[in-house]
Amino acid sequence: MTEKINSKIIGKIHSFESFGAVDGPGIRFVVFFQGCGLRCKYCHNRDTWPTKAGMEYTTQELISKISRYKNYFTLSGGGVTLSGGEPLLQQDFLLELIPKLKELGIHVAIDTSGNFPLTDKITKIIELTDLFLLDIKCINDDICKGLVGASNKLELEFAKYLSQINKDVWIRQVLVPGITDHEDDLLKLKEFLSTLNNVKKVEILAYHDLGKFKWQNFGCNYELEDVPNATSEDVARAKKILSI
Repeated sequence: MTEKINSKIIGKIHSFESFGAVDGPGIRFVVFFQGCGLRCKYCHNRDTWPTKAGMEYTTQELISKISRYKNYFTLSGGGVTLSGGEPLLQQDFLLELIPKLKELGIHVAIDTSGNFPLTDKITKIIELTDLFLLDIKCINDDICKGLVGASNKLELEFAKYLSQINKDVWIRQVLVPGITDHEDDLLKLKEFLSTLNNVKKVEILAYHDLGKFKWQNFGCNYELEDVPNATSEDVARAKKILSI
């Protein structure tokens, strides 16, 4: 969905966070990309889905904005995290942006669903990136399809490929009570993770409904209306099952 205007590659950006503390090591400058192909029922950034919305930036404009914050996030051992939405929808933009960030000595992380075939462009982006924050929606494919509108097959192949090339990854899963918290599925996730040799961290993210108002603003039905927020006890139970 990346556009070219007067031979310049244009990225669609939703928003920024200049002091991210949870999206990779250290302090992160987080770029939230516009557009997402999944339809996660728990999404708290519903406004990032449309691909035609967002602010337009060239890579140089984005580099200039990021550079203003470089001193303090690099001192913390941090860097830049490309999130969304889904950054991997804008592959040409990333292929131009990431090398410029690396030239400045900036650590680059990508927060992604990994729900993409391993094309030449995707594998090149993987090669350029330091760390992936990979969302495994649910190891149970039937639940995954119902929850996010897509199979988990591509994201699991993505995870296997990252392991094969020994690319650092943090694995994330949103814990949705009654949906992604079944013990059998968590045990299957544990088994799958044991086959990977590159996992630096596993995070269980507690489901919450704080983004429900965004769905309502779009005139959309919030399908998890009757699902309770995950508690700290729910998260502790899942971590115990996963042995993390």
